[in-house]
Amino acid sequence: MSQNNNLWVQYPGNDGAGNGKHIVLVSGDEEYRSEEALPMLGQILSAHHGFRTTVLFAIDPDTGKIDPEVQTNIPGLQHLESADMMILFTRFRELPDDQMKFIVDYTNSGKPIMGLRTATHAFKYERNLESPYAKYDCQSVDFDGGYGRQVLGETWINHHGHHGKESALGVINGLYEDHPILKGVADVWAPSDVYGVKKLVGDNLQILMNGQVLVGMQSSDRPKINKSTMPLVWLKNYTGETGNTCRVFNTTMGASVDLCSEGLRRLLVNGCYWCLNMEDQIPERSNVDYINDYKPTMFGFGTFQRDLCPSDFAL
Repeated sequence: MSQNNNLWVQYPGNDGAGNGKHIVLVSGDEEYRSEEALPMLGQILSAHHGFRTTVLFAIDPDTGKIDPEVQTNIPGLQHLESADMMILFTRFRELPDDQMKFIVDYTNSGKPIMGLRTATHAFKYERNLESPYAKYDCQSVDFDGGYGRQVLGETWINHHGHHGKESALGVINGLYEDHPILKGVADVWAPSDVYGVKKLVGDNLQILMNGQVLVGMQSSDRPKINKSTMPLVWLKNYTGETGNTCRVFNTTMGASVDLCSEGLRRLLVNGCYWCLNMEDQIPERSNVDYINDYKPTMFGFGTFQRDLCPSDFAL
């Protein structure tokens, strides 16, 4: 039975390798429906793998409803104080300092982080440039590339493919084809396009998968041969301001419709095991079956379900 206080939703850990571990999933983007993707992923991690999961949302403080266009409010970030792992899927957030402090303190704790899609440009400061956290802006000069480049490996560059018209195929890097995260992973495809990558930053950097632009929006479409591939899934270490070093998994896939790909869901679940130093417990073929019916909204600005509440994701 899931729990919520109408501002976030929690799924208790069932039997499984992850029992006793707590993963906090932070949503909040205007385009790719992270508010649909992360509850589904949280349910899978809980029901099939034993992790206790907490899913947070961008909430309109006046209505209590999920509104990804509200860039300044994600209630429940205090759950990061008890988290063993954070999954971040936000875009251009400018949170009040008392909320942002939980993310930054967690980031500096040495505990692992997974970034999805727009997490490369998770934060953008325009209202409070004097904030001690303004340096995490995705266009930061002093802290080159902000949170995205420094913590996750890259910031926002561009759409490498034609957005909304050219999809993306994940191509495994043969140098790491035996990496435990890739166990049982195949046919990774996403309607969202390939992001441009200019300068990956990080210690122990490993590019597990590259993104190939396809000429259309079907997985069967042919590769666009005049387009180079771009790093799509990578691992790195990040050492924060307190000297603690954490494992980081990042992918520029992750839209709610992307997660219809069984291969992508398995990649993310396996990535959670790796982040938590549990790679020796990754199953040969991780169970990533949906817990509830999953009918995600196609990405696009203004397409979010306007009457959605965290309680709608309770089991």
